[in-house]
Amino acid sequence: MEPIAISAASDEERDWCAQLMAGTEPWITLRRNLEQCRAVCHNREYLLYVAHSGSEPCGFILMHRRGLASSPYITSIAVAEAFRGQAIGRRLLEFAEDLFRAEARNLFLCVSSFNARARTFYERNGYTPVGELKDYIIDGASEVLMHKRLRQP
Repeated sequence: MEPIAISAASDEERDWCAQLMAGTEPWITLRRNLEQCRAVCHNREYLLYVAHSGSEPCGFILMHRRGLASSPYITSIAVAEAFRGQAIGRRLLEFAEDLFRAEARNLFLCVSSFNARARTFYERNGYTPVGELKDYIIDGASEVLMHKRLRQP
C-alpha cells in the first residue's frame, strides 16, 4: 500500500467526490442523487479534502467549519470500495480532528441509524452519540448526532 496523502480537493476531484457519494451508501438510501451531491461538493462554504494513494483519489471528507452550534461538523466521509479496510477513513477523521483542534473544543457528525458499520467505526474512533433526530431525512430512519471532544478547556 502506498502512503496516503490528504489535500484540498481540486475542481475535478470535487466531481469525483460527488460521484463516489451518489453511488454509495448511505447516500443511496438517503436518496441523494448526483446533482445534489455535486451541489454540496462544489459549495465553497464546505471544506473538502481528498485522500490519495499515490496519485489516485481514494476517499474524501467534507466538513463545515461552523456547522453545529458554531462547532465544526463532518458532513460526509467516504472511501472508494477498492480502498476500504486500509485505515483511510481513520486517517481522514484524524486529519479533520487535527485541522480543528486549535480552534475548537468539539467536533460533531451524524450517522444514519441504518448504517451500523459506520456507527461502530465512529465509536471505535472516540465519537459518542449525543442525540437522535427521528425521521429527519427519510421516514423510518434516524440521524444519530455524535460528538468528540478535541481538547479540554
